Amino acid sequence: MTRSAVVLVGGEARRANGLEKYFFTFGGRTFIERLTESLKNVVDEIVLVAKDPAQCQRFSHLEGVRCVTDIRRGYGPIGGLHAGTLAASGEALFVCACDMPCVSTQVVDRLFLLLGDYDAVIPRWNPDMIEPLHAVYLRSALLVYLENHESLSLRKMVQGMHARYVDIQSIQELDPELKTFTNINKIEDLDRLS
Repeated sequence: MTRSAVVLVGGEARRANGLEKYFFTFGGRTFIERLTESLKNVVDEIVLVAKDPAQCQRFSHLEGVRCVTDIRRGYGPIGGLHAGTLAASGEALFVCACDMPCVSTQVVDRLFLLLGDYDAVIPRWNPDMIEPLHAVYLRSALLVYLENHESLSLRKMVQGMHARYVDIQSIQELDPELKTFTNINKIEDLDRLS
């Protein structure tokens, strides 16, 4: 099964004081560089989804990465997911946000391997807390849902799918500190990474 990564970069950066989170640096590299370098080891292609062509231009220095823009503007993450799913060529998609600089290739690989006959593989902290933006989806299932949906909620989308939930404890075997789920919303949060 071919694999794609869809990385949502098109947010408005409101929580980051207007700074673009994907250009925050950690360990001498920007978040987007760290993320794409990790993902290249586990997927066949990487698709970034930006809000507009001007934002896409900011990633032109990244090799082996394609950038597309939202088709349905103003829909939030589900709008980015729609554009990324249409652009991706893989049968299975790993979807994440650009503010996750520590994504583990081993964890992503495990999620892909667990897909089987499911529509999605979603990490779950507890019944009320899931990680729909650090998950693997069957492209065909996403296309069916995104073609005609009313809700902009990723949680509602997942509830409408034949999803396999993966308890966080089993992910800890690969990533004991669960750094793969670290997301940085404010520049001050960078202190948590060191």
